[in-house]
Amino acid sequence: MGRELEPRRNGGSGGPGSSFCAPISGPRRGGSRGAVRARPGPPGAGQSSDAWPALALGVSACSRRARDSAKLQRADRDPKAGPDGILSPGTPCTMALVSADSRIAELLTELHQLIKQTQEERSRSEHNLVNIQKTHERMQTENKISPYYRTKLRGLYTTAKADAEAECNILRKALDKIAEIKSLLEERRIAAKIAGLYNDSEPPRKTMRRGVLMTLLQQSAMTLPLWIGKPGDKPPPLCGAIPASGDYVAKPGDKVAARVKAVDGDEQWILAEVVSYSHATNKYEVDDIDEEGKERHTLSRRRIIPLPQWKANPETDPEALFQKEQLVLALYPQTTCFYRALIHTPPQRPQDDYSVLFEDTSYADGYSPPLNVAQRYVVACKEPKKK
Repeated sequence: MGRELEPRRNGGSGGPGSSFCAPISGPRRGGSRGAVRARPGPPGAGQSSDAWPALALGVSACSRRARDSAKLQRADRDPKAGPDGILSPGTPCTMALVSADSRIAELLTELHQLIKQTQEERSRSEHNLVNIQKTHERMQTENKISPYYRTKLRGLYTTAKADAEAECNILRKALDKIAEIKSLLEERRIAAKIAGLYNDSEPPRKTMRRGVLMTLLQQSAMTLPLWIGKPGDKPPPLCGAIPASGDYVAKPGDKVAARVKAVDGDEQWILAEVVSYSHATNKYEVDDIDEEGKERHTLSRRRIIPLPQWKANPETDPEALFQKEQLVLALYPQTTCFYRALIHTPPQRPQDDYSVLFEDTSYADGYSPPLNVAQRYVVACKEPKKK
């Protein structure tokens, strides 16, 4: 039988019954504060790669920022404010949060204008596309290609190409705005975390609800941006299966796969968030993403694998994806642990997930049935495939 993982009070399922990247055996039950336990994670299926949900995510954050701003105002009126206003006026964190709010509001306004420009550009180019279609229909009716039609079509296609490039440029600017908004929201979250200011959807670590954690992880997978390069561009590091560069240092707030050791000596790869990195010691401080663990770990670089920052597009950059039967570490559905797995089927469309086979000794062939895992939670495993 495979390794039994600790049952959760929330009803989350455990991972596959096998070891992964480091031998792990025996059930995980109870244990001390330092024990690393299986934990629920996001379902892998049904993720979307559409960039526009990020706008909705940013807009929905406005109401949360409004609540935080009210707390800041109470803190400004009363330096000794209690739980509803815990920052003193004029503190760097207060100023940083207010500045981030202002910039995010500006960016959302600019993004709205860009979306309107996109629709206007598309409507304007529609007339030219209709003319191209009508010209082809006339040519078919007359059953000939005269010099007149050739000249006309050349002009129409030149205009269509220019229109498409103009729309593409606007869309790229909009995607840049979305990326900046998401970056500011993340910086704001970290600043609020340091200051001790939390909102209703992001409560302190000790009170994080399981459902909230699952929603946040699922949103992270759904809103991971799709890499859209210009003609001739190659996907950058941390796009899909492309690893980080050798000198890459993950930023505070980045999500990583971290190899941690429990008090009983067992090791496993968990989903974690970077707190800091010391260039003096070349070590990271990371927080276990599972709030029930409440664990902070100090780990060397070799025990950290940064998660992808972009999805790879199978239609344009298939080389940036893990291929069939390639060995990976994948986040097991309904846990926040990474396990060894083989790629069963790579994504076929931008919105698709990987289909993977987890190593599991409880099955005759040593592998689980195919399970879906989002690109966000699949990383390389350099250890050899089991025999």
